[in-house]
Amino acid sequence: MDKRLQGVFRMPTLMKITGRSPSITNAFTNSIIPLIEPNFEDVKTVLEILEMDESSVQCSYCGDPSSEWDHFRPLIVDKKPTGFISEISNLVPSCGKCNQSKGNKNWKDWMLSGAKLSPKSRAITDLQQRIGRLEIFEKWRNPTMINFEDIVGREIWEVHTVHEENVLHAMRTAQQHADVIRSIILRNLEQ
Repeated sequence: MDKRLQGVFRMPTLMKITGRSPSITNAFTNSIIPLIEPNFEDVKTVLEILEMDESSVQCSYCGDPSSEWDHFRPLIVDKKPTGFISEISNLVPSCGKCNQSKGNKNWKDWMLSGAKLSPKSRAITDLQQRIGRLEIFEKWRNPTMINFEDIVGREIWEVHTVHEENVLHAMRTAQQHADVIRSIILRNLEQ
């Protein structure tokens, strides 16, 4: 291709069935995580700790308008549940950019990292003040920690993990089959 057009045209990324594997792992974990609704006082307290009120909810990490509440402590690390749940002591207002960039990283390490879209890489001017407020939030209340296998029993837990592995195995098998089909179609187009 002409060098002048390389900056204008870009082929779409090849879609892979197995590219969705992290989403499947997240779904298997998130589907069992309890959601504990907060009361008004707890939400008000969190906003006060973060120096916000209901009329000015912003991203705790960067200050942009908040669009969601982020799991402050990750629910999944290394494809396994951490034991944290969805409750007010583990949720802070966030924008989509920060929530996606942070992923399952430790909040403070991520904020101070050069990760794409992290507050430090975006040169957020009040970064230290934001970290200070989040440190206060972190100490506000101990979050619930659950050992899912202990609660439901080893047998039930193993069935859940086998279901997940079966789905992931089916995705890998389907990807191999899709690769064969794509090769046949490409050979046909070349003739």
